[in-house]
Amino acid sequence: MNEIDNSSLFEVWVYLSQTPLLWLTTTLIAYIFADSISKKLNRHPLANPVIIAAGVLIIILKISETTFQTYFEGAQFIHFLLGPATVALAVPLFRNLPKVTSRILPVLAALIGGSVTAILSALAIGWALNLPSDILLSLAPKSVTTPIAMGISEQLGGIPTLTAVLVIATGITGAVMVTPLMNVLKIQDYAARGFAVGIASHGIGTARAFQINPLAGTFAGIAMALNGALTALLVPLLVKLF
Repeated sequence: MNEIDNSSLFEVWVYLSQTPLLWLTTTLIAYIFADSISKKLNRHPLANPVIIAAGVLIIILKISETTFQTYFEGAQFIHFLLGPATVALAVPLFRNLPKVTSRILPVLAALIGGSVTAILSALAIGWALNLPSDILLSLAPKSVTTPIAMGISEQLGGIPTLTAVLVIATGITGAVMVTPLMNVLKIQDYAARGFAVGIASHGIGTARAFQINPLAGTFAGIAMALNGALTALLVPLLVKLF
């Protein structure tokens, strides 16, 4: 029985190693592995599945001397799904429209304040450090989900790949910091906690919010969707200040 199982596994490995599916499969396995570690550690903020999975993939790519182009040939299907996933953010907004409209004034205030602060703080720090204009333009949309951020960066003359890295770094930082920070600030309203992390840390922060509380996750998803649309409008205007 073991010989049959080993033979089957070997055949699967031979097949995958000769197709782009190898890196798609590797990515999925890395995330499943990372998520299991996160669960065992009771979803500790530092045990973020994205951080762990990214670290595992970096090690594998380094050891195997695999180029990014080769990796992306297989993993691009996951990249493609970012677009539909972004559009699907309209679903929680529609389902929870009464909750949003009942808090419309604080929601709008938090959305505008958070979006403007995220953009201006990034631009101000970059300007203070005397960064080149293309780097500044890459920094500006760092707090929205990757497809939107890369699109904004490309249209403005930034570097989309750099923007993607900054978006991921922002999301991971927010996901790690959100729970301890909210606890220190004694913010107990899960809708407010979720909305804050959704604006600041897009999808990765939203995933963390859902792990904490369904209401927090819902409002994080709503904030993520609204902030993506507002940032696309604000960034072209605010970058003119620098």
